[in-house]
Amino acid sequence: MDFNPSTYKRIAFVSNNAWSVYNFRWDVIQYLIKNQFEVLVIAPDDDFSQRLTDIGCQFIPIHFDNKAANPLADIRFYLELKQLYKKWKPDFIFHYVVKPNIYGSLAAASLGIPSVAVVTGLGYAFAKKNWLNTVVKNLYKFGLKKTREVWFLNNDDARIFIIEKLIPIEKAKVLPGEGVNTNFFKQGSLPHTKKKQPFTFLMSTRLLRSKGIAIYADAARILKNKNYDFNCVLIGFFEKNHPDSIHQEELDKWQKEGLIKYEGYTDHVKAYLEKADCFVFPSFYNEGVPRSLMEAASMELPIITAQNRGSKEVVQHDLNGFICNSNDPFDLADKMERMLNLPETALAEMGSAGRQLVKQKFDVRLIIQEYLHTLNKEWID
Repeated sequence: MDFNPSTYKRIAFVSNNAWSVYNFRWDVIQYLIKNQFEVLVIAPDDDFSQRLTDIGCQFIPIHFDNKAANPLADIRFYLELKQLYKKWKPDFIFHYVVKPNIYGSLAAASLGIPSVAVVTGLGYAFAKKNWLNTVVKNLYKFGLKKTREVWFLNNDDARIFIIEKLIPIEKAKVLPGEGVNTNFFKQGSLPHTKKKQPFTFLMSTRLLRSKGIAIYADAARILKNKNYDFNCVLIGFFEKNHPDSIHQEELDKWQKEGLIKYEGYTDHVKAYLEKADCFVFPSFYNEGVPRSLMEAASMELPIITAQNRGSKEVVQHDLNGFICNSNDPFDLADKMERMLNLPETALAEMGSAGRQLVKQKFDVRLIIQEYLHTLNKEWID
């Protein structure tokens, strides 16, 4: 689709950190910049802010806590966004995650700036039916009234917003995740097979309990007791002060038991995917479509994931991996044992099927087309 640079010239991306903008929307931003558009990124400052500047973005720091429940802080956040929007005058705004979606959408609407809210996953607020869930749903219903569209990364999330009457169905758009660059995430000239022992499982995630890390450790314990020889590698970062974060003491205990090899956080996930034989992601978190699963499948890795919204979008059971029961270490151990016992040819076939699925459904070029379609659309107010 051709881009029409006369419609919108200054595009803003507003999120809860620079890391997510850089890692999840780099390809979209690069495309816009190459097509002579100015890209503003408004987010809390972190180690990735300079990287966004280096690729041509105008980075505008703003401080807020996406998890804190403080009405006064939220009002300040709304007013600060409104002030920034007045100053920088973006022509179109894409908001991501809860507070930018709500308060950013309200600020944009108050100034007549068209915007899209991207619900990247329902997250912690939708995990339980409690006061937080009620408050967030009411805020969403109020905040999204004047957005052009509301984007979701899976049908389950969109269905909840429609059933709960948070938005009208004509405003909803379901994307196939946020896409993955299949030209970058690919194996070398040889297909991926199990080349060496021990067999290596890999999990890449934020270190939250609901991502299934403890289940991963328990499944490893079950298989170790059966005398299998394998490694369970874990990469990812701790989220300080997150109510769902695992404790360092737990991770240390799992390592001392020889259940998990924690390698810390890395910018070079591809190097770990190249060394792994199977990717494991037993999350029961309210996912959108996990980037880690798309990257693993694109790298021709068989996958084991839980029967969970978002995650199940990337795995077709027995075709490119296995789906296990949610929050069930015994079933995860069963699927890991099956993977351990597969011949190399079956692993390679699963990996190939996964890459084909990602190329057809999740390639980032498809996501770029969705952005272009919305930006080129003639809106009727």
